[in-house]
Amino acid sequence: MPLDAVCLTALTRELAPRVTGAKIDKIQMPARDMILLGLRGAGETLRLLLSAGTGSARAHITTASFENPASPPMFCMLLRKHLNGGRICGLTQPPMERLLILEVDAPDELGVISRKRLVLEMMGRSTNLILVGSDGRVLDCLRRVGPEQNEARPLLPGLVYRVPPAQDRPCLFTLDPAERRALIETAPAEAVPERWLSETFSGLSPLLIRELCHRAGCMGRAASIADARQALQRETEALCGLVSDERFMPVLLTEQGRPRDYSFMPIGQYGNAVESETFSDFSSLLDAFHTRRDKAETMRRRAQELTRAAKTSRDRLLRKLDAQERELRATADREKYRRRGDLITANLWQLRRGMDSFMAVDYYEEGCPEVRVTLDVKKSPQENAAACYKAYKKAATAEKILTEQIASARADAAYLDSVLDELARAEADRDLTEIRQELIEGGFLRRDRTEKKRAKTPRSGPLRFVSDSGFQILVGRSNLQNDELTLRTARRTDMWLHTQKVHGSHVIISCEGREPDEETLMQAASLAAYYSQSREGGRVAVDYTQVRFVKKPSGARPGMVIYTDYKTLFAVPDASLAERLAVR
Repeated sequence: MPLDAVCLTALTRELAPRVTGAKIDKIQMPARDMILLGLRGAGETLRLLLSAGTGSARAHITTASFENPASPPMFCMLLRKHLNGGRICGLTQPPMERLLILEVDAPDELGVISRKRLVLEMMGRSTNLILVGSDGRVLDCLRRVGPEQNEARPLLPGLVYRVPPAQDRPCLFTLDPAERRALIETAPAEAVPERWLSETFSGLSPLLIRELCHRAGCMGRAASIADARQALQRETEALCGLVSDERFMPVLLTEQGRPRDYSFMPIGQYGNAVESETFSDFSSLLDAFHTRRDKAETMRRRAQELTRAAKTSRDRLLRKLDAQERELRATADREKYRRRGDLITANLWQLRRGMDSFMAVDYYEEGCPEVRVTLDVKKSPQENAAACYKAYKKAATAEKILTEQIASARADAAYLDSVLDELARAEADRDLTEIRQELIEGGFLRRDRTEKKRAKTPRSGPLRFVSDSGFQILVGRSNLQNDELTLRTARRTDMWLHTQKVHGSHVIISCEGREPDEETLMQAASLAAYYSQSREGGRVAVDYTQVRFVKKPSGARPGMVIYTDYKTLFAVPDASLAERLAVR
């Protein structure tokens, strides 16, 4: 989410005392819209991150590591020229504006100290980072804006810098309480609260608007202000009081472990669908949110690349399989070649070169009818017979080879389906690395020759759980790990579980000489269902047997096994159970 005006106010109050008086001793630009200022002062070393990215504009102290480009961009060199060695003398924010001004006293080429400003404008697509000289003129900016793009407010070197014009809507938090009440009391009764708040006030993010309506009981398009005018007034005043008293609480909202949003107060509109995590300060909150989100985005992008490669290989296999099956069906008609060759051989006495056909008694058919047999006029009768036998033998050989190739192609297609299932359930960067290695070893992905040789990354272990009865349950993360878990790690008397006729992880119950109770079996079966293609389904059939009855066919792809002496039970995929039983 964008950093709203209230969060920025809380952040500014938090950052100002920490950075004021600090000296800038390092300036880096790890990304095209991100600046890192290395600060020294007050007995601590800090890194202040300023991001002008659309959708990720922010400023905060960071502990995350970034990789810098080989040569710094021109804007970075400009900042180093004007700000390196300077001392921060102020960090301010115009009241309830998404604007942050960093004032720096820095020496010029002659050593004369002058005050410059680094302005971070966080305004959607117009987000920008501007360096302003002591004369109030723009030295340069991250994104130059010419008159053709914005006639009213161009941003180019040499022009006088002017702050963005104030919005034409009053700010909810700077209005007098009587004015706020008057606006709500005179609001059209049929107006939709969310839309009316958005169109009437500035300073409110979509998250805050929804939260106000949720607390007032008027959330949704079907609601109207007439339904909850008093409740809306009450909640609006409560929110303004919280902001006025600066009772801020940095809260991160996560959904299934992934960062979704953040705020300066508890958020209740999502109910149990999201989890809340409280931080000690807003810098830690923003650092955690964007680090986790960037990691999740990198995971999604890497998974997308591998998914595309696996799907391309599978689709190519399926097209090849379709062609092979057509060829195989054609070989079923090969018997006609042998019969034709036999008829030619039986009638060689009456044939001569140059004949295009002859009549023969078909002793293969009941009643021995007379049939016409065609000949190739360019060949002798003996050559015609040899050609028929050759075509028959070729079709018979093709049937054998095609049958083997089709079986292999079907196994490869099933294997790639299992890889796609793994990718859909990958939880960490190491999981993707192992799946990539698996595809390379399987010949479905080429190794990047330009990639430098790195130390071999140790493989991650299986997911670990403990049942309520105390049995350890292991779940494979990938096909290679499934093989390792089932064929090498597990003991012969351990219990093995897998979803029936559905791709999924191998699940092992470590028995250690004990017989697993019914509760443990059901919990392990639920985990097998959850870590499979049927994760979003209802009741799932899960087969279980002892590990000694699980075998890997010779030459089979990773993760592919056969098993006997099994029983089947039905389980429901349960995310909350997986969370509760997991060993961290």
